[in-house]
Amino acid sequence: MKDVVIYSYAGCSTCKKAIAWLKAHDVTPKVIPIVDAPPSAATLQKLMKASGLPNAKWWNTSGEAYRALVAERGKDAIAALSTAEVAKLLSENGKRIKRPVLVAGDTILVGFREEAYEAVFAR
Repeated sequence: MKDVVIYSYAGCSTCKKAIAWLKAHDVTPKVIPIVDAPPSAATLQKLMKASGLPNAKWWNTSGEAYRALVAERGKDAIAALSTAEVAKLLSENGKRIKRPVLVAGDTILVGFREEAYEAVFAR
């Protein structure tokens, strides 16, 4: 199986579910603590582009860090940011990033949906 990396937060129940799913399917990911060691802006920009997801899908919109940013700048201003600008803001605070972020070869998944993981790791 390809190298698998998962950016995760120990206090995140969704991250725990994703890691448990991987382990139950004999996938041992390299776990990177997204809050303690967030990906660089350059790495995030590459991941964002490779994922094919719109920038908005990369924000942890339920988190305090995102809400504070919206209160400071406004939702429309956040929505108008370029990928490079979003990547920079996400890299500054790992709690702004929707998690988990799974990197399995060329596949990038944001969040955890069992059916998406099954599609990647189908036997």
